[in-house]
Amino acid sequence: MTEGIPVLTVLSGMCLLGGGLLVILGSFGLVRLPDFYSRTHAGGITDTLGATLVLVGLAFQAPDWISLVKLLMIMVFLFFTSPTSSHALVRAAFTMGLRPRLDNQDFDEQLLDGEAENQSHS
Repeated sequence: MTEGIPVLTVLSGMCLLGGGLLVILGSFGLVRLPDFYSRTHAGGITDTLGATLVLVGLAFQAPDWISLVKLLMIMVFLFFTSPTSSHALVRAAFTMGLRPRLDNQDFDEQLLDGEAENQSHS
C-alpha cells in the first residue's frame, strides 16, 4: 500500500507558493505603477496578504505548539501594523502636499479643507 502526500504538506505548499507569488507580483507593482499612492497600495497589499499566506504555510509545518504560537503572534502583528503604517505614510504624504496623479480628472480641493483643520489642531 502506497502512502500519499500528507494533507498539511499540500496545504502548506499551496500557501507558501501563493504567498510567494503575491509578493513577487507586488514587487512588479512597486516598479511599474505610476505614482506614490499606487505603489504604496501595491506594497501594502502584498505585505499584508503575501506575508500572511507565507506565515500560514509555515504554521502548517510548525514542529511544536510554541512555534505555532509565535507564527500566529507575528501574523496578528502584521495584520494590524502593515495597513496602519501604510495609511500613516499616505496620510503624511498627502498632508505634506503630494497630490495623486489623476488622468483627465480635476483634483477636488475640498479634500484639503480637512487637512488644514487637522494641522491647526495639532
